[in-house]
Formats: sequence, structure tokens, C-alpha cells
Amino acid sequence: MFAKVKSIGIFGMESYMVEVEADISSGLPGFDIVGLPDAAVKESRDRVRAAIKNSGYKFPVGKITVNLAPADIKKEGSVYDLPIMMALLIATGQIKAELDDSAFIGEVSLNGNVRSVNGIIAMTILAKQNGIKNFYVPMQNAAEGANISDISVFGIENIKALFLHLTGDKPLLPAVKKEFDKKRQKASLDFSEVKGQLLAKKALEVAAAGGHNILLIGPPGSGKSMLAKRFPTILPEMTFEESLETTKIHSIAGILDSENPMVTSRPFRSPHHTTSSVALAGGGTIPRPGELSMAHNGVLFLDELPEFKRDVMEALRQPLEDGKITISRVAGTLTYPCSVTLVAAMNPCPCGFFGHPTRNCTCSQNMVSKYLNRVSGPMLDRLDLHIEVPPVDFESLNSTGAEETSEQIRERVNKAREIQNERYKGTGITCNARLTPAMLKKYCQLTDDAAALLQASFDNLGMSARAYDRILKVARTVADLAGSENIDMIHMAQALQFRSLDRKYWGD
Repeated sequence: MFAKVKSIGIFGMESYMVEVEADISSGLPGFDIVGLPDAAVKESRDRVRAAIKNSGYKFPVGKITVNLAPADIKKEGSVYDLPIMMALLIATGQIKAELDDSAFIGEVSLNGNVRSVNGIIAMTILAKQNGIKNFYVPMQNAAEGANISDISVFGIENIKALFLHLTGDKPLLPAVKKEFDKKRQKASLDFSEVKGQLLAKKALEVAAAGGHNILLIGPPGSGKSMLAKRFPTILPEMTFEESLETTKIHSIAGILDSENPMVTSRPFRSPHHTTSSVALAGGGTIPRPGELSMAHNGVLFLDELPEFKRDVMEALRQPLEDGKITISRVAGTLTYPCSVTLVAAMNPCPCGFFGHPTRNCTCSQNMVSKYLNRVSGPMLDRLDLHIEVPPVDFESLNSTGAEETSEQIRERVNKAREIQNERYKGTGITCNARLTPAMLKKYCQLTDDAAALLQASFDNLGMSARAYDRILKVARTVADLAGSENIDMIHMAQALQFRSLDRKYWGD
């Protein structure tokens, strides 16, 4: 007796079709699973045997061989429980149904219930591409899979419900796709709660409008973390494509909300400074996405930047440039997207009061220098804006005047992004920060005064070529916020002001 059922495997963000073949022959009873299964797949034997018996079906007696094809790809996890069980029930004639255009995925419990698995949205996309019409998944994953149109995704609660559906006695309805709602829910945090700090607010507006990385440096209590946590409230709404790609990563990581399985708000990830480079960049035997990838299309906030280990900070350098990270392990090489806006915050010294207008710093010059030098020059180069956040004075804190709301700032950000979307239409570029060096000359046209100011600053400040490129990109964003086609001297002056802070703290 032989049967074959279609299933899907996943490796990183890439899915692949799997054919689950079951053969039952006479001989000494045995149950073997072949096709490069890992320990979790091999344990399916016990789960499937108990689930079949406890669901009221007969477990076949004889030599059972299950092959997971293609046999040269490592299979991992409990996702093959349901297709293995289906193949056995079909091979023994207990289920009779035409399943050529169907695929199954899910973990089964000992009593026959079907449990959720990770990576459903990526699997559903592949199923649709391979002509699968009906995709049977755990009930908790059905809403997630339904985000993909033109394929029927059925949520299965237990084996009996699936059997009644396939026999036609009690058909199931496919999960209904929810409308993509990019409207932002009213945030609990708002920029109107931040008193003073006009320069920092303006810098964050520029960072949001152009997708630029930003460093906030100032003493404790000046509002660095407060500003950073409100940064997502001024970012533009996600497009459906951005939402889908971010949802895929969160699904693979297993952090999706089953009630609202589509990520419609830009992620905000804030790992603690004790995090490891593997946790930040991703890794494991089968590499999983790290904090960097889970912040894709959103914000990665690193508070107390110098407190992060050097290898953790240096692991960010290439991904910040490329917008993706490649992880190589014995099991294979995987690439995860990580197009993020990095917001970093730090104190100027160990005690935090170096350069404070009213409080004395207790650190020696050597201590201050060692602390600041924990952030390397190449890392600083990748931070487009360097902003000092001074202590807030009493007048600002005690002021009863209304501060600008996040909604008001976001309106200007959206207008600037609309200009960029129109300018870069068809190029694959989404914001000024992603401009390639070859595109800078075309899209960053300087007036004579702006060019002269940039040249003088470049010669006097000893900038690197990367710093030159990033200043041009920031100036382009400042000009977009002002509605200007060309970059004028006032736009260049503001971009240079946002970039000169490293000379104060890291200069001679």
C-alpha cells in the first residue's frame, strides 16, 4: 500500500515543496522515516501513532516507511506530523479523497489536535506559486495564511474535523482574508509629551523623512530614550509589500499575534546592551532571524551604545550598508533582510556629565576618551546624524505651551516621502538613505553656494568619503522637507550641523 501527500518545508525565509511518501508492506512491524529528518521529525512516529489511535482510526500493522522528498535537503521541526498522518490514513484506505491540489502542514498532539507552527505565510506563498488550491494548516495559523489571496487556507483544529471535511460530511470554510488596514492606531506615546529639545526633534523628523540612522548623545535625564521611543509615531505608514515582508520574518521567528497576524505598524526593537552578536544578527544551528532582521522596515534602538560589546556593534556595520545580513553555518547559508533605521543613544562619559552646563564630571580625561572610543570610527560613519541632547531647562519643563504632536510632524514626513517615492519610482529605492553612490550625482544637485560650503567643510573637518555621501543624502532630505528641488546652502548647512558633533567628542 502506497500513498503520497504534498507538504512544504522552510529553511530561513525560503520555502520548498516536500512530498511525503508512505509505503506499508508486510513484515516485522516497524516505522522508519527517511529523507534527512532531524530528531523532531523522527519523533513524529510516536506522535502520529498516538494521534491516529486516539482519534478513533486504526494504526497500520506492518513495515512502514515514510520518505520525505527531496531526500537531499535537511528536514527539521514538527511541521510534517499532519502530512505523515494523512499519508498513512490514505495508504490504509481510511481516507479516500482527491488531494493532488492540496498540501498539509502542522504538528499533531497525542489526542489528535493540530498545533501551530512557524513560517506559515512563506509556505502559503510557495503553495500558491506551485498551483496548490487547498492548503490545510493549524487553526491558529489560518488567519496568517489567509493574507495570501487566490488560495484556500483551511484551519484545522483536530484530525476528526479534517476527516469530516474531506468526506464531505461537515465541510470547513476557508479562512477569510482581513482587509489590509494601514491606518495607525492612536499611539500611547506622542512627541507632544516631550518638552523643549527642538533641535533633537527636528533631527528625528529629518531621520524619519529620509530613513537616516541617528545618534543621540547627552547626559542622563535629558530625554534621549523618551525621544527614541516616540520616533516610530512619526514614521510613514507601511505599504502592503513592506508589511508582508516584515510579517514573513516575524512568522519565521514565531512572534506573530495569532489574532492580528499581519504586521501593520513599523517594528520597534530595543535589545538590552547585554545582548550577544548572535541574538542581534541572527544565528543558531539552523540560522534564525535576530533583532536586526526583526526590526526590518522599522526601528532598531540601541540604548547606552558604548555598553554594547565591541563585536556586537561591529556586526552592525555591513548590514546597515547593505540592508541585508548573510549568516553562514554548517547547515547552510541564509540571507535575511534588515533594512532598518538605527537610533542609538549614549552618555558622553561613564558618569554621564561630561560637558554638562551645571554638574561636574567625575571622570578623568582618559576615562572619557576610553568610553567614547568604544564606539569605533567606522560605526560613527554609518550614523548619518549626530545630535547633542542637552539638559532641559526649568522654563521648558514648566512651560504650559502646546508642543507639536506626532501627527503634525508625520504630515511633513509623509509629504517628503511622497516626493521621494515619485522621484525614485521604478528604481527600487524607497528613501534618500538608500541612494547608491551612482545615484547621488543625479539626484543631489547642489547650488554653487552649497557646493562651496560642502567643499570647505570636507577639507577642514577631514571627512571620509562615506561621510561625504551621507551628508549629501541628509541634505537631500532637508531640501525635500522644504519642498526644494535643488540643495541650497541653508539645506547643506543644516546637514553639516547634524553631522559635526563627532568633532566635539571624538576630535582632538
